[in-house]
Amino acid sequence: MGKDAVFEKRSGALAVGLTKALEGRHFEVYYCATGEEAKEKALELIPPGSSVSWGGSMTLAGIGLLDAVRGGDYTVLDRDTVSGEALEKLFRDVFSCDVYLTSFNAMSEDGQLVNIDGRGNRVAAVTFGPKTVIAVVGMNKVCKTLDDAIARARNTAAPLNTHRLSPKDAPMGTPCAATGSCGDCKSPASICSYISVTRLCKPAGRIKVILVGEPLGY
Repeated sequence: MGKDAVFEKRSGALAVGLTKALEGRHFEVYYCATGEEAKEKALELIPPGSSVSWGGSMTLAGIGLLDAVRGGDYTVLDRDTVSGEALEKLFRDVFSCDVYLTSFNAMSEDGQLVNIDGRGNRVAAVTFGPKTVIAVVGMNKVCKTLDDAIARARNTAAPLNTHRLSPKDAPMGTPCAATGSCGDCKSPASICSYISVTRLCKPAGRIKVILVGEPLGY
């Protein structure tokens, strides 16, 4: 059995208990074996004509969901097409959109979801605003405990994303950009300003979690 098959087999087994844990916290949960299946499930959950936006996510881009939304029957608030004041306005307009797409940096086996954010726009939208939140999360982000999930967000996801976001040959002014390891910094360039734990979904079913049996994102 190949490495990918082993990961998928283990993910399917782990997803049984995780699904129960998430549903016990009032999330709506789906499990998809592949990113392609997850993309199709997400599109099923977005009614035609909806206004749609998203938070920065390698997962969403990697499975082709963003391109599919851009080409679909939706009103798209596309953060990747604007900058400066227009981007700031878009971040606020997102709070009244119908559907918000995201991933999470980590989740615990008991169903708590963790995101880390530099500006706070993504964690704020997940917490309150858009009518529906659809989160696509690879099973590589599942951690044993909440403390483990927070540690993953800070020590794995954040340094990787800092390197991804750094201009070529001009690292951001953070310890993790220089060393690859979190330095618990207070740098203006830090992407770790806000750490959000979503332990319950309120109202029930507003956040729909699509678990994916493939490693996705950081």
